[in-house]
Amino acid sequence: MADEPRHRRRRENGGAGGGARRGERPAPRDASARRAANARRREAGARRDQMTKSRRRRAAPRERRPRSELFSRIVVAIPAAVIAIVFVDLGGTAFAGLMILLGWACLDELYRMLERWRPASLAGFAALAAMVLAARFGSQVQVLLAIVAAVPAVFALVVMRGERVNASVSIAGTLLGIYWIGLGFAHAELLRQLPHGGAVLIDVLVGTFLGDTAAYLGGRAFGRRPLAPEISPRKTVEGLFCGMLIAFLAVLVAGIFQAWLTTQHALLIGLGVAIAAPVGDLFESLVKRDAGAKDTGTLFGAHGGALDRLDSAIFTVVVGYYIWLGLH
Repeated sequence: MADEPRHRRRRENGGAGGGARRGERPAPRDASARRAANARRREAGARRDQMTKSRRRRAAPRERRPRSELFSRIVVAIPAAVIAIVFVDLGGTAFAGLMILLGWACLDELYRMLERWRPASLAGFAALAAMVLAARFGSQVQVLLAIVAAVPAVFALVVMRGERVNASVSIAGTLLGIYWIGLGFAHAELLRQLPHGGAVLIDVLVGTFLGDTAAYLGGRAFGRRPLAPEISPRKTVEGLFCGMLIAFLAVLVAGIFQAWLTTQHALLIGLGVAIAAPVGDLFESLVKRDAGAKDTGTLFGAHGGALDRLDSAIFTVVVGYYIWLGLH
């Protein structure tokens, strides 16, 4: 039929001009055009993210830089050194009183760390005071008597407390503080009473604290090999060497300005300090790690407690006493 309806011819030919039927998708764009469009969208998104981060950085307050740990050490060390020199020079009951107070501070920090052991703190404080006073008004014999009396005293307090479970652990924790800390401060008093003992005590303390600072700086600057990673991960062999060297030299140089201290004697004392100081530091680190503590206290702020600052001195004073006693 020549005169077929016009709309029927359009349906059969796909519409006028061969266009796509209604509901069909348009022909896809060229692949390169799609990639270019996607790239532009990604660039625009990256620019928006960068602008957002920049605005946040400008809006956020600036963080203060932490103070240099070395500066903090100096700030703590200077007044501590002045106090130590003044009381060592005074000697007598004033020095013994300072030893008792510092010893109690260290002992309190230890017993707080070992709180789960339930130490008999009262017995520990009494024993430390008795040991220092025995050294002040007596001798090694009286100090030994105070140590011996501490054992039944600790036992009595634990029993009076009604301790039945882990009583031996309570006794052991208490005696750890008495023998470790008490003996250290009692020997400081014993050393002070020897001829030139006050000056030797200052030499020992100077060597100890300068060595500790040198170990810190040497470890920061040259530390590569860990010294005892399971006890104190931050200590290094290089820091140990620097600390021992400076501790030894500090005592040796002190002998130059003290006519009564011969070079040979200064060498022996310096060697004893250089060896004992890191041992005392590691001893305290082992106790802290076992107790799960980072610092023993907050007496010196960011530098921890009294025991953190005096751990090495507790060992070096004992070694210095016996070396100086043997030289006379």
